[in-house]
Amino acid sequence: MILSSLLNRFSEPETLKMAKLGRELRASGVDVIDLSLGEPDFDTPQHIKDAAIKAINDNWSHYTPVAGFADLREAVCTKLKRDNNLDYKPENIITSTGAKQSLANAILALVDEDDEVIIPTPYWVTYSELVKIARGKVVEIRSTVEEKFKVSPAQVEAAITPRTKVFMFSSPCNPSGAVYSKDELEALANLFKKYPGITILSDEIYEYINFEGKHESIAQFTDIKDQVVVINGLSKGFAMTGWRLGYTASNVDIAKAMEKLQGQFTSGTCSITQKAAVAALVGDLKPSIAMTEEFTRRRTKTLELVNAMPGFKCFAPEGAFYVFPDVSSYYGKSDGTQTIANAADFSMYLLNTAHVSSVMGDAFGEPNCVRFSFANNMSNIEKAWARIREALAKLQ
Repeated sequence: MILSSLLNRFSEPETLKMAKLGRELRASGVDVIDLSLGEPDFDTPQHIKDAAIKAINDNWSHYTPVAGFADLREAVCTKLKRDNNLDYKPENIITSTGAKQSLANAILALVDEDDEVIIPTPYWVTYSELVKIARGKVVEIRSTVEEKFKVSPAQVEAAITPRTKVFMFSSPCNPSGAVYSKDELEALANLFKKYPGITILSDEIYEYINFEGKHESIAQFTDIKDQVVVINGLSKGFAMTGWRLGYTASNVDIAKAMEKLQGQFTSGTCSITQKAAVAALVGDLKPSIAMTEEFTRRRTKTLELVNAMPGFKCFAPEGAFYVFPDVSSYYGKSDGTQTIANAADFSMYLLNTAHVSSVMGDAFGEPNCVRFSFANNMSNIEKAWARIREALAKLQ
């Protein structure tokens, strides 16, 4: 059997691969603490579950419009106005089976073979692979811990060529936790005004998990609003990872293109999820705020533990629920059996020795770093970092 060459263009997500390895080790009887997956360890708030139960009882069990129910698209518009002061109409909104599909819709609607997509590092693992699926070319802009993992307009402009089609970034960022301020976004917006042919994909899935204050969207700047595709979803802020609901806000032409694509892939997302999503988007945000308050406490503890690790260089995340330390000081060290040559070796060493799962930074475009989640309870966080410290002490 000869499979499609498409499969050779992209890689399996390292986040999912590490989670799988951790599950396999746990199934063999090993007590593995998972600091790899980006999933809130909270249950979906009750008022959202109640809306889903009502939808089932009211027999919302049939096919849905590709772009989403009218009331859901209205709810997205209401949320964008309430939280972000962004004015969109339902015709600008496309809902999907998660922000990952929303990203795929946008990339496939915009990128042709050999088109260039500028992506600042570090970036979520799927960004680069979606570009490869579309036969586009990934153009990375390296950022550093010292720069707080953010890029300047000058760096972006230096990467722009006549083939540049898309600029893609996240704020708050997975994996670094970097958050762009309003002033920083305005500076980028002023740059993109000069390049109206470039579309900006703004991934805002971690919007509510922000430790610096109010979330800012680059779509707020009127001059470039039509160049922006806002990508968001319910997984992180509402603890709805398994429900699979993402959405985009964009100009009508891009929205129609994404709807056309989605019509051939999945059609509309789950009817019950959509009704629950309305309750999430326009309902009480207190559960989401409470989750962020708990993540804030875990962030404080995690940073305390990480900063006590010899040789780690760590940026304090401003959003999301990860730390992304530079661990390259351990490259070349050995416990007598295993030698750490790179971030992948480092992550595998921690999995097999400390029984703590993480994700190597290569997957995010930063080979000197490793991502650790603090979307786990405080007891497990403390236990995990104690194990990591003990494992690292064996490396000479």
